[in-house]
Amino acid sequence: MTGSSQKRARLAAALRPAAFGADPAGERMERIRRSPNFANGVFVNPVSARTAPSGSMLKFLPTYFRKEERVRRAPTGPVPVHPTTIADLATPPASGLRLTWMGHSTVLAEIDGRRVLFDPVWGDRCSPFSFAGPKRVHPVPVPLRELGPVDVVVISHDHYDHLDMPTIRALVRSAAHFVVPLGVGAHLEHWGVPAKRMTELDWRESTEAAGLRFTATPARHFCGRALRNTQHTLWASWVVAGPEHRVYHSGDTGYFPGFAEIGEEHGPFDATMIQIGAYSDFWPDIHMTPEEGMRAHVDLQGGEPDRGIMLPIHWGTFNLAPHPWEEPAEGTLTAATAVGARVAVPRPGEPFEPVAGLPLDPWWRAIAARPAPGALTAAAVSPQGPGRGAAASDGGPGDQTGGPGAAVPLPQA
Repeated sequence: MTGSSQKRARLAAALRPAAFGADPAGERMERIRRSPNFANGVFVNPVSARTAPSGSMLKFLPTYFRKEERVRRAPTGPVPVHPTTIADLATPPASGLRLTWMGHSTVLAEIDGRRVLFDPVWGDRCSPFSFAGPKRVHPVPVPLRELGPVDVVVISHDHYDHLDMPTIRALVRSAAHFVVPLGVGAHLEHWGVPAKRMTELDWRESTEAAGLRFTATPARHFCGRALRNTQHTLWASWVVAGPEHRVYHSGDTGYFPGFAEIGEEHGPFDATMIQIGAYSDFWPDIHMTPEEGMRAHVDLQGGEPDRGIMLPIHWGTFNLAPHPWEEPAEGTLTAATAVGARVAVPRPGEPFEPVAGLPLDPWWRAIAARPAPGALTAAAVSPQGPGRGAAASDGGPGDQTGGPGAAVPLPQA
């Protein structure tokens, strides 16, 4: 390497924040190229999907910055976080299955004596920067150091609201094994996770860890953390099966027919954790509405809506979309009632065992903003009419209120 190229390399490294992670290289990249889901230099979706905004941004921007809309994108008061204690989580679940939604897509799943942590994000912002980006609207229910032992950490994809560098670095000090989609291991190694403590899987591949079986299943989304998103890391949903119980975590995904195939091969499930927030008519292929999320749940359960329970995720914690803050929860309840499904919408940090009864108190209504008389809703101004609020994907910079200086949260394309 010449002196000038060494300087360029050092400059590039200096300008690339550690939170950007690392690009796959070497044998990891060779494995990616051999994947049946990698074509023309990128990972591809099971069903074609637009990851860049569709429609006119001139229609989207007024929706995003309109004062009436901005007010509705955040709760009007403190979110009632459940006062979870160390003792609550130290006592094993009597049924063998307990779920604790920590907010957004982070879930602690206790399955047949093992503890699995999905998409752990304990950071204040889902952003590569500490001073900008979507900020939490409620505190973390349980400090990470008080969570207790974690056997396996599962990551769905590398967007900032699912893969948080400070959280990963803290979890390196635990004994947890990391199970991630193909290519995501490059980020983890960059942040100090030893290669022997991680397993990278392509879709339809499985591994055993801590006495549980983990299977990466397809999802309809995309990846990327840095300014140049090469689509060289895979996104996935996950099936986790123990001796007595099995669960499904959707990660981020648009609706596609593959849910029925996943259910037929791996279901039925005692619980599904389904993304139901940050949907948009401007990018409808990469996130699901509550109605689509319920349809996915029913597909996963073999067409029987009352099999198992559905836990809605990817809402309530980070303001990543212009739709009203509470709309994903309300939409999920409406969709569940329409099909006769069992749904749990706990407060952040509230542990529950599905067989012992479901938390169904609509706690969000007391702090949901109401539209001013005559105010337009996001659905009314969306390009395809009602049914979806004009929303954004994960990871875009901005604050939780969309106030002055906030950037429009566009997908990381």
